[in-house]
Amino acid sequence: MPLVVDASYTIALALQETGIPDVDAVGRRIVAGEATVPSLWRFEVANVLLMAVRRKRLDAARPAQILADLDALPIRIDEAATRIAWTTTLDLAGRHGLTVYDAAYLELALRMNAALASLDGELIAAARGAGVDVIGG
Repeated sequence: MPLVVDASYTIALALQETGIPDVDAVGRRIVAGEATVPSLWRFEVANVLLMAVRRKRLDAARPAQILADLDALPIRIDEAATRIAWTTTLDLAGRHGLTVYDAAYLELALRMNAALASLDGELIAAARGAGVDVIGG
């Protein structure tokens, strides 16, 4: 089964946070090239890292290293998500009470018939409600 990884799970993995559910299995699947993300994933991950620097939770040099490490992984970027952001994704966001950003991950998981790795409670609940297999919650 394909795998969609959201920004919350990506950041926790990249920062090697403790207590991440199924972290070893997801890490292996990412390295094996099974992970796909919507195109907004790069923006979300970069923004979270920038906010961590601004809040003095990360050294200013750390985001560049984390992003380089992530860039080296065989994570597929799904560009199709941008073409349906104003239709399918917006509809999913409205139906499930999600942001359009979070709905992009749900839409991709549904379209690919993929599992979703997330630590975002609202996204996890919406994914389960939509019949998506969830890793992380």
